[in-house]
Amino acid sequence: MKKIILFLCLSLAMIASQAQSKKEIKVADAVKQLTAAMISGDRTALESVASEHLSYGHSGGHVEGKIEFVEKIASGKSDFVTIDISEQTIDIVGKTAIVRHSFNATTNDGGKPGVVKLKVLLIFNKEKGGWKMIARQAVKA
Repeated sequence: MKKIILFLCLSLAMIASQAQSKKEIKVADAVKQLTAAMISGDRTALESVASEHLSYGHSGGHVEGKIEFVEKIASGKSDFVTIDISEQTIDIVGKTAIVRHSFNATTNDGGKPGVVKLKVLLIFNKEKGGWKMIARQAVKA
């Protein structure tokens, strides 16, 4: 009987350690909102998920601020058709969240179909009651 109770306790501890905290769930939701906004190109949605202090780094070395980031996607210059996020990890330190994931997308920039495979680091900051992307850096996968 003791072995069964010990097994159940260890099983519950393992499940609890793998469960996301409420903060991690909110950050994961912010990443989903970012992804949806990038696909839709919705200017308001893009602006709402990005901090005014955004530093958005591309895998080719170009870095944009919030205005450039939003304009490029909202105008269709950068057109994401699909985005698949995998291998995501979230680490929260105070009011800062560090998110890493694999980013695979299909694009149609300027009518030219393409495929993007990246490893991405996102930094979110808790601002005005919500999680805002304050930094992003990508490297080619």
